[in-house]
Amino acid sequence: MSVHLRRLAHQDGERVLAWRNSSEIAAYMYSDHLIGPEEHARWLASALEADDRRFWIIELDGAPVGLANLARIDLADSRCEWAFYLADPSTRGRGVGACVEYLVLGCVFERLELNKLWCEVLIENAGVWRLHEAFGFTREALYRDHVRKGGVWRDVVGLGLLRREWPEAKARAEARLGKAFDLSALSIEG
Repeated sequence: MSVHLRRLAHQDGERVLAWRNSSEIAAYMYSDHLIGPEEHARWLASALEADDRRFWIIELDGAPVGLANLARIDLADSRCEWAFYLADPSTRGRGVGACVEYLVLGCVFERLELNKLWCEVLIENAGVWRLHEAFGFTREALYRDHVRKGGVWRDVVGLGLLRREWPEAKARAEARLGKAFDLSALSIEG
């Protein structure tokens, strides 16, 4: 199994819009309104041009299956935020998310040499915040009633990982992932 993260391109627009508007993905996003073509076109243009964000299409054995991104890349404070989703339900539970996490963490701490990576996850999305914790993230916050979805307030877990924690987390991740995956089959574009 190969997992590759390639940079988002204009031709990915329709696919990403369909993913983002699917009920399975929207359930775990902060906003849950139906995104129209004009709103999505503005987002895509911004995503492709922004200096403080990076977006990747997650490919499993060459097929697009999800999206990963870095946001609010702040070189002055040496930090950024990240998120990902697997849009293809058949990929879930197979370790693809762990491979994505490993690749993104390597990019943030080894290529970009940032000091901190953080994320926010809806509390009911326990599989994702537990995955982050397995990669060494520390729960730094519980934001109570932070997001309103479907008219209901939801709590959000805030997690962070520091560059100095990455070497140990990387070694644990490689030991764990190396049992199930050929690590040389994992790659990420700049």
